[in-house]
Amino acid sequence: MSLSPLDELRSLLARHARPDTTTALADVLISRVEEPAEPSASMTGTVMALIAQGSKHLALGERVYEYGAGQYLVASIDLPVTGHFVDVGPRRPALGFGLTLRSSDIAELLLAAPPGAVPHRADPRPGLAVSDASPPLLDAVVRLLRLLDHPRDADVLAPLVKREILWRLITGEQGATVRQLGLADSNLAHIARAVKWIRDHHTTSFRVEDVARLVGMSESAFYRNFQAVTAMSPIRFQKLIRLQEARLLLAAHPGDVTSVGYQVGYDSPSQFSREYRRLFGAPPSRDAARLHGLVDGEPLP
Repeated sequence: MSLSPLDELRSLLARHARPDTTTALADVLISRVEEPAEPSASMTGTVMALIAQGSKHLALGERVYEYGAGQYLVASIDLPVTGHFVDVGPRRPALGFGLTLRSSDIAELLLAAPPGAVPHRADPRPGLAVSDASPPLLDAVVRLLRLLDHPRDADVLAPLVKREILWRLITGEQGATVRQLGLADSNLAHIARAVKWIRDHHTTSFRVEDVARLVGMSESAFYRNFQAVTAMSPIRFQKLIRLQEARLLLAAHPGDVTSVGYQVGYDSPSQFSREYRRLFGAPPSRDAARLHGLVDGEPLP
């Protein structure tokens, strides 16, 4: 009896997934998580992430995304999220597939598409979206991962199958979110430039109108589109970037809380501590100790 595409996907991932999520196939990531963990902050990158087993919760601003086996998430812009896997354990690990989404590849497909094959919509779409994976999409992902067992064929066939996966995404339920990544003059392209600028200058205060002018948008259009894509205001986006950077610094320098706060752009230690605790659930000094595996002198489980 043949396996279903989802069952075969689980089998392939269980066999190949290692702690390192990279593979011999360019832009293809696979993951295996055996232990539940506390929510952690990260940047999404531009990616399609498909879960074969287990489920994951992601928070972006006030929005919470949940997706599980047979569902995929697409991120069309690099966003600060907090997330964790649930319903996992050594006997039933979370298993996932990821494909980096490159704007040049999507633009190439959009140009090659026949007239009318790809819907067009100009309104901004959220930068994250979740959908059920269609049978053709699952089939294409399985065929791509089969190439891990046939490296001789991978150089020739992998680019073709990845192109098929992108096409399934572009024409699928979340196609509008994916397509905007390939449009150089889309609102997303302007917001992506703003996101990069804010990340590069996260220690510096700014006025929203100045960033809007920098990316070539009116202040009202910029604010509306930024909110639609990132689920937060530009100022709150910068705050999340600052706090995530602070957590990374504290992991290396746990006893230097005040200095870290200043390094990421906070003038007030009390404000830094308050906002850090609100995001991560503990004040900076205690969270730094937890990052080192110590809480009140006891190792973390």
